Amino acid sequence: MVAMSLVPALDLRSPHNDVEIPHAPANIEAEQALLGAILYDNAAFERLGDNLQARHFYEPFHQRLYAAVETHIRKGQLAEPILLAEQFIRDTAFEALGGLRYLADLVDRAPPAANAPDYARAVYDLALRRELIRIGGDISTSAARSDADVSAKDQIEQAEQQLYGLAESGGVSQGFIPFADALRGAVTLAAEAHSRDGGLAGLSTGLIDLDRKLGGLHPSDLIILAARPSMGKSALATNIAFHVARNYAWEPQPDGGRKTVNGGVVAFFQLEMSPEQMAMRLLAEVSGVSSDRLRKGEIDAVEFGRVRDAALDIQDAPLYIDSTGGISMAKLTARARRLKRTVGLDLLVVDYLQLVTLGESSRIENRVQEVSQVTMGLKALAKELSIPVVALAQLSRQVENREDKKPQLADLRESGSIEQDADVVMFIYRESYYLGRTEPRENTAEHFTWQEEMEKVNGQADVIIGKARHGPIGTVKLAFNEDLTKFGNLARDGRYEPN
Repeated sequence: MVAMSLVPALDLRSPHNDVEIPHAPANIEAEQALLGAILYDNAAFERLGDNLQARHFYEPFHQRLYAAVETHIRKGQLAEPILLAEQFIRDTAFEALGGLRYLADLVDRAPPAANAPDYARAVYDLALRRELIRIGGDISTSAARSDADVSAKDQIEQAEQQLYGLAESGGVSQGFIPFADALRGAVTLAAEAHSRDGGLAGLSTGLIDLDRKLGGLHPSDLIILAARPSMGKSALATNIAFHVARNYAWEPQPDGGRKTVNGGVVAFFQLEMSPEQMAMRLLAEVSGVSSDRLRKGEIDAVEFGRVRDAALDIQDAPLYIDSTGGISMAKLTARARRLKRTVGLDLLVVDYLQLVTLGESSRIENRVQEVSQVTMGLKALAKELSIPVVALAQLSRQVENREDKKPQLADLRESGSIEQDADVVMFIYRESYYLGRTEPRENTAEHFTWQEEMEKVNGQADVIIGKARHGPIGTVKLAFNEDLTKFGNLARDGRYEPN
């Protein structure tokens, strides 16, 4: 590295808090070399990747200088000492370091621009080390407090969350971010939506009408899919999850990572069925062989060949299934973070919400409050991992006592904050299910009328969007194949009912 001594005496404090870190790992010369290389040749900035941010610099003025350089370059403006000096006229640290002379010295002693990525990696690595020291101190202090209200398990959960945040974003003490950064993220999302087929801003469900209504499944959103038993909520969630996983495509990044360009990696917490039962449903869907006949073994050689071919076709889909019954929110969160870190994660599905617990250490006697805590945790997880989370939910029995069986938001069982925390609430309603239970006696006028009504609604399902934080509510009609437990697009015009 290029040795520099442009800073006579620096206040080497942690940029993340007011507590001084003894022997904090830092390399001011590397920061100076990196800044000098960028000021000398702005093109070097584009080779740094997205990991390095202003907060990763140790010297506070270097943080402000890098942020200013980044703003100038992203606006297409030249970032050089004379233009930048005007921005720091009232900055006391800038004057103390020498003012414009300091910036000029950075350029005069700058290393070759080709070496800038090496200095950036050094600055970034040291920032992570400082954050590790801070997190370690927090863990040690918290664990040593015998009077702490937080249990040891909760402390482990908090520590894991901090370490995950550090591994993913390079720092957990981000705090406020400038509006310009948020705006840049919004423009990026809009650009990605524009570049996708169909202009979806989120993950495609594979159901055209539903995608048009929702705009896909959006990162950070909590989507509640609720229905009475036998309506097909597990089937719809499985269909969506499988479509996302089967269409997964990625492209390599400069840092060796992967960027999802289509579909995604899916984690499915299936708390009612075994992984084999869920796989059986998917085999039926892909092969076109009835799942009931598959379970009973009532298939011939030709159908078995279709099942075998289907298995070979879908075996590499990045769909990860966890069937731990009564899983706690802490374990669910930890496993989702681990999958995100090791493999990647673009969609998380929980089947179903009321089967997730808070764990023994956080048990609440009031079940409504416990479910509310779970929904809050799932929403927080969606934001933390920046993925959509689809959580299935049961509806109360009061639906069955009404003449109009179409679900409403008030029907959410143990609702609490479910409606409040959710960004989208969807209900599944199949009129054929209820109509089929009222079959009149055969060979009567009522039976003929009943048959006509059944023909109209058989093989159809309504997905009622009762809440959509970012879009319109309404009803989407889908096709439903009960033998294959498969939802599909309904091939007809006039797909939407009025809101």
